Amino acid sequence: MVHRIDKARATRRHSDEDLMEDAEAVNLAADWSDISQGLRKDLGHQLHSQWIKPIQVGGINKETGTLDLFLPTEFSANWVKDRFHDRLQLAWKIARSEVREVNIQVHPGRRQLPELRLDDGRRAANDGASAIAVAAGTIGDAGFTSSVGLDPSLTFAAFVTGEANVLACNAAQRMAATEQPQFSPLYLKAATGQGKTHLLHAIGHGFLQAHPRARIFYCSAERFMVEFVQALKANQMIEFKARLRSFDLLLVDDIQFIIGKASAQEELLYTIDALLAEGKRLVFAADRAPQALDGVEPRLLSRLSMGLVADIAAADIELRKNILESKLKRFAPLNVPDDVVDFLARTITRNVRELVGGLNKLIAYAQLTGQEVSLNLAEEQLTDILSANRRRITIDEIQRTVCQFYRIDRSEMSSKRRARAVVRPRQVAMYLSKVLTPRSYPEIGRKFGGRDHSTVIHAVRLIEDLRQRDADMDGDVRSLLRQLES
Repeated sequence: MVHRIDKARATRRHSDEDLMEDAEAVNLAADWSDISQGLRKDLGHQLHSQWIKPIQVGGINKETGTLDLFLPTEFSANWVKDRFHDRLQLAWKIARSEVREVNIQVHPGRRQLPELRLDDGRRAANDGASAIAVAAGTIGDAGFTSSVGLDPSLTFAAFVTGEANVLACNAAQRMAATEQPQFSPLYLKAATGQGKTHLLHAIGHGFLQAHPRARIFYCSAERFMVEFVQALKANQMIEFKARLRSFDLLLVDDIQFIIGKASAQEELLYTIDALLAEGKRLVFAADRAPQALDGVEPRLLSRLSMGLVADIAAADIELRKNILESKLKRFAPLNVPDDVVDFLARTITRNVRELVGGLNKLIAYAQLTGQEVSLNLAEEQLTDILSANRRRITIDEIQRTVCQFYRIDRSEMSSKRRARAVVRPRQVAMYLSKVLTPRSYPEIGRKFGGRDHSTVIHAVRLIEDLRQRDADMDGDVRSLLRQLES
């Protein structure tokens, strides 16, 4: 009888524990639903669907405050950890006070795929969004963590320069050089995925080469906020300030996320003043100019803009091609046809990160399935990326751009004049209309004064032939393509 009672009690105890675990799982799922929806609004449908939606929430370790987040492959786990670790961690800390750390890993029950490499062949790993690099010693206790360093692949040597980013790159190299720069702070302004984080890492590497015993602080503004709040709660602000101001180089990414945090802004302001007074170097990066940062107090705004503000513009088609060719060196001897490189450079135009991500996805698919990289494979496997990047170019826009380029009147696109100075630009416009729009030959003919489809076919073939034989014609077409696709 006693044995039965003990067994019943044990069964009831296990049942209660199971109910508590079920309730905890339900609560975690509800919190994750809210967090996921918020990230979907911030990141957009495509990024959310591909990387955030597959995340499965594990359990919380009550002793360490660590929450496990699972993804199906090492590739996806590393990619999410690389890009979104700090954002996920901050969101969970806000949702549940007991969460102190999120651990992003492969689901233990999933089969692993072969390791894939990102960007210039590097494995996906923690980047500037979650990294604090400390040279010449480590920092313990409260305030800063030092387990993650600068990404070794993100150097100046790996940064492909062009007209869009040459000023920012040169300024970054000056900031990392041995001699004292003429400006500080340096403020890198660029849209998402255009290379500002790469330059931050490169500055860190270059500075360490020039100053081997230097101490570097590198983090995102979100990470700065997390560390600031933790030090505040632990009554360790004196240590926090002392350590922060002991660095020789301060690198802060995504400074726009410090908006509205008055106490953190004040601490950052005092830190900037202290470091500048000692001749230290500071670099900030954001997706907008200092003057466009809403919610930043005027004193901090003046500090951010008092040095050099260097823009990184959207990469033009030539720079996009050069970037792809640079990345392809890492995959040798894999053959990627020129028409695929040209296709990717023309169609993935929003940012460099998406461009390189598209190339990585295409090559990974080809390697894992044993297929050859081809134009058809690119169109099949990159549907989401391509559709998100396609900007609809109209025949009217093409005609207007060509007329401005050749300095002729817009009416000449539909006129019957046969003068060479009019005919050739008209033929170029027909060629571009076929290349850049989905319109048929008859539809294009109707937009050019009701011309027959055979006239359009002749124009397209003629310009194709002239581009092969006439360097001037090829240069004109390339210039027009850059204008229309920018």
